[in-house]
Amino acid sequence: MPEGDTIFRTARALGRALAGKPVTNFRSTFPLLTRFDDETPVAGQTVETVESRGKWLLIHFSGGGTLATHMLMSGSWHIYRPGEHWQQSPRNMRIVVENRDYLAVGFSVPVAKMLRPEQLARATRIPLPAIDVLSTEFDASQVMPRLLACRNEEIGDVLLHQEVIAGVGNVFKSEICFVTGTNPFCKVAALDEQQIAVLIETSRRLVKANVLEDSGDSIVTFGGRKRRTTHETDPSASLYVYGRKGEPCRRCGDSIRMRIQGPDARVTFWCQSCQPMPDGTLIDG
Repeated sequence: MPEGDTIFRTARALGRALAGKPVTNFRSTFPLLTRFDDETPVAGQTVETVESRGKWLLIHFSGGGTLATHMLMSGSWHIYRPGEHWQQSPRNMRIVVENRDYLAVGFSVPVAKMLRPEQLARATRIPLPAIDVLSTEFDASQVMPRLLACRNEEIGDVLLHQEVIAGVGNVFKSEICFVTGTNPFCKVAALDEQQIAVLIETSRRLVKANVLEDSGDSIVTFGGRKRRTTHETDPSASLYVYGRKGEPCRRCGDSIRMRIQGPDARVTFWCQSCQPMPDGTLIDG
């Protein structure tokens, strides 16, 4: 599933192609998307802004409607010039937003909704900007109580709860826990507020570092910007722990471990030496 940084970069690119321009053509295989109420078609409206909210991408139209899409595992947005060859089959097309200069094509988008302002305000699955680590409105003081409320859950799971802190995905989860020296399997209740504050700050810092204009498409937490220019074919070459099961820890040399975690069975990577449990318990991996 695309992480928050990927959706942010997609929204930024779509905004550059679409924002401020009238829609000359809008079509979709989702029959309810072509109008956001019974009267107003999308074609003819202007795209006002495009934004990401965690893993949701929102296209706001001048008529008041917002197209909200979630990519899950398979979806993606592409931008083309008129007449340019598409990189995917037209059979995978789900949405096209067109102006005189560009076509934005949503391929294999599994979730798409056209929302009126009041519906967007009530859409609890779409995170608020205040808890989105990439939003200019991010407010750590609003994330702290949400994290503390999950005291009986493992921190590695809680970092993936988009209603708690939005934009962190499975790769970042493992990397954030490693950078902060936090065992991903410890309960939130075992962490004090200072440790949680560091986790929140590190989440924002690591994800933001991966949406710089020159950051590329790969997640980088180890090696800095120089690593971005090495053209590594192995994504784990630029990570501390994710995808590195059995390899030596970049800090202590101990073997990186992997374990399935949580109800969604997401893989978690960690170093047992650098990320001990608060009570000294050893977690098999």
